[in-house]
Amino acid sequence: MTKEENTQTTTDKVITYVEEHPSIKSCLRKGIVNYSSLARNISIELELKNNSNFDAIVIALRRHKIELDKKKDNEKSIVSVLSNSETEIKNKITVYVLTKNVDLTTIDELQKNIRTEYGTFYFIEGSASYTIITQEKYSPTIEQKLKHSIIKQNRGLSMINIKTTKEIERTTGVIAFLTSLLAENGVNIYEVISCWTDSIFIIQKEDLNKAISLFNFE
Repeated sequence: MTKEENTQTTTDKVITYVEEHPSIKSCLRKGIVNYSSLARNISIELELKNNSNFDAIVIALRRHKIELDKKKDNEKSIVSVLSNSETEIKNKITVYVLTKNVDLTTIDELQKNIRTEYGTFYFIEGSASYTIITQEKYSPTIEQKLKHSIIKQNRGLSMINIKTTKEIERTTGVIAFLTSLLAENGVNIYEVISCWTDSIFIIQKEDLNKAISLFNFE
């Protein structure tokens, strides 16, 4: 392997490492990183301990910082879109994961009944299962009608719906920005739904106040 090939491989590993560690990425973007200290930690974790690799790690970090700086303009556009958004919050949300052999006619009836009451009901198809997101007050009915198809359920969750303008269509990275913001601050996302101007996040109720403060873009 040539020195250039080795350096390139190291660069790729460093970038992947930074992208997989949101807190480090955030500090790098803000320019509050000691490159030498971070390079030493990365060299140990990635087992790249010789001098040439150490130098390559430092170079890769500095170059990635430049790339992150270039993305700041896009983040300004994202924040501009979000600053004009409205936030809808609902508590007492339940998420059901269902088998693929669930009776879809029953699902359709449940949805119609809940929608008639202007209740919350989202039905999402995955490759190996279905997911229902609804309010806890409908749980007895759902569990009665779908008891043989429920794989798991999560109760006592909260829902945040970020309602933006149609400018979100022309703004790259809005959902990625929001999910990264939550992840970097330790907020676990149970479900996320993007439906045109609606960006919906299902989280633990204990994280609701933190998420609301993070989503304050005024």
